[in-house]
This record gives sequence, structure tokens and C-alpha cells, in this order.
Amino acid sequence: MWESETSMELPQEVKELAKALKEAGFSAYLVGGCVRDFLMGENPKDWDIATSAKPKDIQEIFPESVYENEFGTVLVKTGSEEEGLDIVEVTTFRKENSYSDHRHPDAVEFTDTIEEDLSRRDFTMNAIALDIVSDEQIIIDPYGGQADIRAGIIKAVGSPEDRFGEDSLRMMRAVRFAARFGFDIEAKTKKAIQKQAETLAEIAPERIRDELIKLLMTDGAGGGIRLMSEVGLLEQVIPELQEGVGMEQNKHHIYTVFEHNVRALEYAVEKGFPLHLRISSLLHDIGKVGTREWKDDPRGDRTKKGKKGDWTFYQHQYLGEKIVKEVMNRLKFPKEMIKKVALLVREHMFVYDPEVVTEKGVRRLLRRVGVENIDDLVKLREADRIGSGVPKAQPYRLRDLQAKIEMAKKEPVGVKQLKIDGKVLMNEVGMKPGPQMGYVLAILLEEVLDSPELNTEEALLKRARELMEMDENKLKKMADKAKEMAREAQDRLDDAIKEKYFVK
Repeated sequence: MWESETSMELPQEVKELAKALKEAGFSAYLVGGCVRDFLMGENPKDWDIATSAKPKDIQEIFPESVYENEFGTVLVKTGSEEEGLDIVEVTTFRKENSYSDHRHPDAVEFTDTIEEDLSRRDFTMNAIALDIVSDEQIIIDPYGGQADIRAGIIKAVGSPEDRFGEDSLRMMRAVRFAARFGFDIEAKTKKAIQKQAETLAEIAPERIRDELIKLLMTDGAGGGIRLMSEVGLLEQVIPELQEGVGMEQNKHHIYTVFEHNVRALEYAVEKGFPLHLRISSLLHDIGKVGTREWKDDPRGDRTKKGKKGDWTFYQHQYLGEKIVKEVMNRLKFPKEMIKKVALLVREHMFVYDPEVVTEKGVRRLLRRVGVENIDDLVKLREADRIGSGVPKAQPYRLRDLQAKIEMAKKEPVGVKQLKIDGKVLMNEVGMKPGPQMGYVLAILLEEVLDSPELNTEEALLKRARELMEMDENKLKKMADKAKEMAREAQDRLDDAIKEKYFVK
């Protein structure tokens, strides 16, 4: 859909806003990302209207609105329950002066034309307007944004140096758009980013964090991180990650430290992992730069150094934990997320060889990382493996560990599952500690396994009183049979878990 005129199906809420502005004698245009997304066949996430109406006019037309800024943007409540349509930004045509803080214009001047309004926008793909007041939906595209979208190019409006001087965060936005859409950054725009990358340091860390999050949540996150490195932005945001560029590893890795981390991130993106796991994957080996040492080994392979040995990264996970905390605190991430990511980075080197890992070792791992984090830790190890260039995310060894973890998470079949215990039996039915109590508890467990609805204190106490009246030899035989049934139930549970992970 690339003609100068188009026919877009607009939400009713947007149509009603435009109609109200038109009836009051004002023009109205859809602008920015919503027009871009329409042209690219995507559903807009929010809607922005530019109008010739001044803020006070907008407020008079839409009483259910809020105006709490100096930039001409009025938030109009539409009554819609759909996110992105519940509140629409309606902004007066404006032009802006200098940006001394590289974020906000020092002064805003309202103007009369949509063309002047579009001239202040960041990229040509976002400097397209759609006239929604005229009878025909006409596209206003003074900077060739449609052509740049067709060509797959991110290009600044006018002078890229001026646009990035106004707001340095636009440089990160350029990278994010390139990663999101699979576009290239136009040569002059890219050169301006490389020249002005250091000005990103003047941007509030919270804004940088939010832009980084948006990048990491795109399908092209890995390519975006590589592009940030190429144009000098990564050095400003996460210099510790940039230090791994070109740093070779040992014989177990075919990629550099930086490339390994990025490929781990790409696996996390491919699998749809949440933000904290994407960050963990990207930063999991960030401690390798500070721990890399050469280890001579007469028995090893001869390397580029002309002697036998290899690079080592002893304890890199602990330095990585420290660096992750520094990076995420610097970028003002939430404390709980910092804590979780740091833990995953620290623990990502866990051992999972079947001949080494015992049941006791698995229980210690669960206690150390927490049941709530163990599945994430396994996923991070998968990303680590794929980032190393191996073909399988889950070899037999890792599946075997997962089976052991799941068995450790599930409480073994035993008397602890009962709603009563020996203390209750002593207090409520006068039973004394000894073999009889063990027999009774074993029988009660077998009966509950067969009929879970019996697992109430009232029902169990009633049955315990009945069992107390039986001959002890008969009670022992019943208990022995009950224990065998419980063992079989546990075996069935373990077999099901092993089959689930293909380790039977």
C-alpha cells in the first residue's frame, strides 16, 4: 500500500476524535508510528493525532482530557477498553528550538502546518502523516518515508547531526528500528551515530534502560546488539560487554566472548524467553574478560602462541555476578530483577554429568538457587550451549539432570503426605510410639494413595482407631503390603518423569 492515497480502516474511536476536530473547524492527521505500522501491514499499538487546534481548543472539544505538559500534547480519554485506544495523544502542530539537555526542547512554538510539524520528527519512516479529516485519506510524506520503508532504510529527517543533537536517545531508537524491522541504517545517519555516540552519556539511565529493553524484546535483538557495538553505542551503555569483542576463547568455543554472548541471546529470543532470561543470556559470560588467563599444558594442543595450552576463565561466573549487578544498577533496573539475573549468572556453570550428580547434589542445587529459579537456570544453560555452537540445546546429560530435579521437587511418596502424624495419633487416640504406630501410618498412606478423598484428619483418626483394635501380626502383614504398594507408586512416578525427559 504505497500510493499517495490510501484506504485504511481506522478504529471508530479515532474516527470520532477526527470528526469532532473537523466539526470545530480544525485539521487532524494521524502521525508517527501508527501510520508507519499501517503502511507495513502491522497493527498500531497506539494512536497519535496532530492538529491545528491549540491545547485549550482541544480541551474544550474533549472535556475528558488531561493537559499537564508544555509541549502541546493533550491526553484524550476515549472510553475504549482496548489498550492503546483508551487514551489518544492529540498534539498541536509545533516546531522546536534547541535541545540543551539532549532530551527536551528549550522552547516549543506552535505552528500552522503539518509539514513543519513533520520536520521535527526523528526518522523519515516516522515523518508521514495521514489526513483523516478530508473525505479522502491522503498521505503527507514530504521526506520520502514511504520510499525508505520500501527500501528498508532508517534515515534521519534532514540533518542527522541535528536530530541526534536534539535527543541523543534517537541513536538507540535507530538501532532498535533496524533490529525490529530488519532494516539498514542509511550511511549518513549511521556516520552521525558513530560521531555522536558519546553524547548518549548525557541521557538519563532510565531512558536508556527502557530503550534497551525494547531492543531486547524484538526478534532481531542479537543483530541490534551487534549494531550497537559497531556504531559505538554499546561502549556507552554496557562497556563491559563491548570488551569481549574479538576476544578468543578456548578449544571448547568456536566464537569470541562477545559473539558467544550474543548468540546465547539469540537462542533466548528464538525460544520466546522473558526479559530477565534474555538479559541473563546476553550477560552470562560477561565475567570472562576479567578472568582470562593462559594455562600452559605440555599435553595439550599447540596453539597460536607456539606452545601447548589454552585459555582459562576460572571463577568467571562470580566476577560475572558482580558485573551484572553493577551494570543493571547503573541502568536502574528493578532490584528483584537484578537479584534474579545475578543469581542465574552466578550459577550457570552448574555440573550436570550423570556420573557426578547425585540426588543429594541435586537437592543442594535446589536449595542454593531456589525451586522458583531452577527452570530458568536450565534454560540459561541451553542458551549457553547453543551460543557455543553445539547442535543440541538439551543433550542426554542435561535431560537426565532435569528428570532428577523434577523428582527432587516432587515430595516422595511417604507419610508426610498424610493430614495426621505420630504426634496427632498420640494426642487424639492415645497411641504410643513403637511398631504399632509405624504399621498404622503405613496402612493409612496406602489407603490414601488409593482413595485421596480419605486424606482428612477426621477420616484418618477414625480409621486409626479401627486399626488399633487389630492383632499386631495381622497389622504387620497389612503394613508390609502397604509399604510395597507405596514403593510401586513412587516407581511409577519416577518412571513417568524419566519418560518425559527421554532418559528411561
